[in-house]
Amino acid sequence: MVANTQSLFRIIQSIPSRNAEPLKLWLAKVGYERVQEIENPELAAERARQYYRDLGYDDKWIETRLQSIAIRGQLTDEWKNRGVKEGVEYAILTAEISKATFGLAPTDYKQIKGLSRENLRDHMTNLELIFTMLGEESTKQVSVKKDARGFNENKKAAIEGGKAAGNALEAYEKSSGDKVVTPQNFKQQIAKAKKKKISPDPSTDNNK
Repeated sequence: MVANTQSLFRIIQSIPSRNAEPLKLWLAKVGYERVQEIENPELAAERARQYYRDLGYDDKWIETRLQSIAIRGQLTDEWKNRGVKEGVEYAILTAEISKATFGLAPTDYKQIKGLSRENLRDHMTNLELIFTMLGEESTKQVSVKKDARGFNENKKAAIEGGKAAGNALEAYEKSSGDKVVTPQNFKQQIAKAKKKKISPDPSTDNNK
């Protein structure tokens, strides 16, 4: 039997064993935080901001990343309202925007950065995030302007929106002489931050 995330949570909550108590408490905490975020969306942004700070990102990158999350959310809301199905169809449209903007599908982009299961956008530079946002915002604008309905029409809008960002990227590279897409990633930074976070505090070491 294959269970989705919601089913797994229900199974965990129904387990009578004491060993499941830590998971149940964690689920309750996450649920409470989610309710708080619905009532006050700024809490979600602040938690995301702190999450990235804990991983060693600087404030400038964090603000750009949060903006990219907001724009992505606006685009997916538009897709949902226009009859695009979550999951596979979202992934296909996202890939079309990426190919038209960067000349790379997300899977190829991840290979350049040496990533596997990591979130690609968490390993983008400020500049890469900016052009990602431009592609998604342009796609949203095209979808609205043309009143795109369903997957096929929104696929055309994704390609058109991505091409607009791709043209801007090409102009930037020609003017600056720099490439936007780089193999740079933040894997070492994240690993170092996580290691530092779980390392024992030297001040609590009784042997020192």
